[in-house]
Amino acid sequence: MPAMPTPEKSPTPPTTASAWIEQWSHLVAQGGAVLDVASGNGRHARYFALREHPVLALDRDETALASLAAVQHVTTRCADLENASWPLREDEKFAAVVVTNYLHRPLFPYLFDALAPGGVLLYETFAVGNERFGKPSNPDFLLTPGELLEAVRGRLRVIAYQDGFINVPRASCVQRIAAAAPSRPTPTGLTERNNGSDPVRYVLQG
Repeated sequence: MPAMPTPEKSPTPPTTASAWIEQWSHLVAQGGAVLDVASGNGRHARYFALREHPVLALDRDETALASLAAVQHVTTRCADLENASWPLREDEKFAAVVVTNYLHRPLFPYLFDALAPGGVLLYETFAVGNERFGKPSNPDFLLTPGELLEAVRGRLRVIAYQDGFINVPRASCVQRIAAAAPSRPTPTGLTERNNGSDPVRYVLQG
């Protein structure tokens, strides 16, 4: 079995919600459950909980999860996402799966499977080029050009995608995507919402 890449020490994590997550949070069904993967200090768990979404925060850091213990609408689950089995049951589905500043490629299929019909994946993390600005610089933790698009191909509908440079909260190269799971299957294998006469139209912002 190949050795796992050694995690790199990252700068102090941000405490406010990512602008990308905020921009596309309106896609999450009102009151829908949110899965915050590698939740860290819980900035996105808190963001969605404040908007009355039930949130399940997953992380291996018990101390970080303990800081969420008193936050209404948030449930925590301590899990090693890289060296243990996937910690969710097959019947645990979410209106949104949120991942930021974290990359472990073998998890992609599990993230997609955790989406309820019509659920939204909101993903943002570092990309190739970030090594010019600091950590992470290990290619194992940097998305290659178009990688998120390829990862969701055939599984999710892409609503928005960016791959480039940002300078807030710090200079970084990032890749980010907002993509939705099919609403429901039809006899022809296509997907539809409402009466199926028109394709789903999402409200775009920004």
